[in-house]
Amino acid sequence: MDGCERTSPLEGTEDPNIGTDKLVNGDINTEPSSRARTERRLSKEDAVETHHLQGDPQNEPKKEEERKTELKETNEQKLYKIANELLQTEKAYVTRLYLLDQVFCAKLMEEAGKGTFPVEVVKNIFSNISSIHTFHSQFLLPDLEKRMSQWNTTPRIGDILQKLTPFLKMYAEYVKNFDKAMELLKLWTEKSPQFKAIIQDIQSQEVCGCLTLQHHMLEPVQRVPRYEMLLKDYLKKLPQDASDRSDAEKSLEIIATAATHSNTAIRKSENLKKLLEIYVMLGEEEDIVNASNEFIKEGHILKLAARNTSAMDRYLFLFNNMLLYCVPKFSLMGQRFTVRTRIGIDGMKVLETSNEDYPHTFQVSGKERTLELQTIEIFHQKNETFKLASKEVEAVSKAELGKRAPRWIRDNEVTMCMKCKEMFNALTRRRHHCRACGFVVCWKCSDYKAPLEYDSNKMNKVCKDCYSTLSGAQDSEDRAKKKGMLRGFSGNSIICGFLQYSEKGKPWQKMWCVIPQTEALVLYLYGAPQDVKAQSSIPLLGYTVEGIPRSADPPISFRLTQSKSVHSFAADSEELKQRWLRVIRVAVTGEVLQQTSGNSSEGNGIHIAGSEAL
Repeated sequence: MDGCERTSPLEGTEDPNIGTDKLVNGDINTEPSSRARTERRLSKEDAVETHHLQGDPQNEPKKEEERKTELKETNEQKLYKIANELLQTEKAYVTRLYLLDQVFCAKLMEEAGKGTFPVEVVKNIFSNISSIHTFHSQFLLPDLEKRMSQWNTTPRIGDILQKLTPFLKMYAEYVKNFDKAMELLKLWTEKSPQFKAIIQDIQSQEVCGCLTLQHHMLEPVQRVPRYEMLLKDYLKKLPQDASDRSDAEKSLEIIATAATHSNTAIRKSENLKKLLEIYVMLGEEEDIVNASNEFIKEGHILKLAARNTSAMDRYLFLFNNMLLYCVPKFSLMGQRFTVRTRIGIDGMKVLETSNEDYPHTFQVSGKERTLELQTIEIFHQKNETFKLASKEVEAVSKAELGKRAPRWIRDNEVTMCMKCKEMFNALTRRRHHCRACGFVVCWKCSDYKAPLEYDSNKMNKVCKDCYSTLSGAQDSEDRAKKKGMLRGFSGNSIICGFLQYSEKGKPWQKMWCVIPQTEALVLYLYGAPQDVKAQSSIPLLGYTVEGIPRSADPPISFRLTQSKSVHSFAADSEELKQRWLRVIRVAVTGEVLQQTSGNSSEGNGIHIAGSEAL
């Protein structure tokens, strides 16, 4: 049994009580040596880490060489990527050439052989596309593919691109013929249903990628500048002592010259691309894809309604020869706009205007139509009254009457017929527009019809004066002058604008107030800016001007008093009130006021004859 007895770990210790408390705490006589070993191990690891962080001076040159090697490899990779991009774009280009040569051209030539349309038309459209396709598919592309497969042993492309340079003359011929090709394509698409059907059938196929024949024909025009761009990138990454540098530089020199000669055609091709986009957006509108059309600008605009001041979202396309006024359609694909009006640039006039409710407006007047438009982005503060003060309505001249679309006077700009001066009402005397002069007239004064040249000589409703003018009767404008009626336009005024008006405590009403240049001592009150007859007038001479408001009056008001006559006015702002006071205080003294030839900085052009300042 003695041999089977095991000695307890606690036996042989001098203190038999060591077991309980020291084991509970994990502290026995072996603890110091264990801790020492741990510390020695950590110290070695720290030493290694510290040595690594500080760096070994002997290893510094090796690391520098490694960094240079990595940089060299990165540069070689960039050269490879450029060469590979050349190969991939060449493959895509050859696919496009095949589509032009073996699909479009071949199908059209086959149909032309049946006598449907002349064979020469097809040849003139596609020019030398067959030769270009043969060179790239049978020579340049195979050489590039072979070179890329051997890139590890022969990393160069300059020698291959040098083979391209003698064939650049083919591109010169193609580019020179490009405009003629586009014209013929447009002409025969409209002229021959069979010609159009073949093209549309091919364009609908997946191989076309939803692009038109015109888009694909742009590829050869743009290919030479693509070579130039890739070669420039290649030379930037190519070391100065590289064996391929000489060939690459020679190739770039020749290709760059050819690309320069193609710049005009490229600009035209970019314009044609835009025309094709617009053609689709307008639902294949006629006469858009035309070599004579040059796109200039497009954008959203607000159209001010002719009868009121509501604004409608519209879209304009401006070309070198026409302006397209379009209505947006709620569509994400295909047709996005409908052409409402075409206005020819020839004879078009653009005038800056002002509107009481919509600032920053301008008027486009053409033979076909006159539009009042507003820019969507507004940057300036609104000044309702004195923006209207600069407003002039350009009347259609006698020579242009019926030949140019007029600007319609809005319904809310008049309170009476602009011909017979009778007041409008909602039942018996409603508003109508003369299609020749744009005036707002009553039904009696618009009960005439005449052919208007700007509307393709269709019969349109016109006023009696325009009917007389168009039919050769006495000029109605001369008769109006004989009547001596003052028109409420701002063009012949010293100052004008909207003011609130009250006479002898009556309710306030908004009036269009004018001090005309021809009668500088009289204040005329109109119901609206375009009224041709004043509702009342105030001879200013002898009146007393009171600029301090009474307690019962609006805060920005002033009065004109004379004996028992009291005329109260209120302005929209203190500045506006002071402008009116400066003019009226001079007029009541009998001074003659004149409008300067140009508008002042305040927009009123105020000047007093015989005095230096107001």
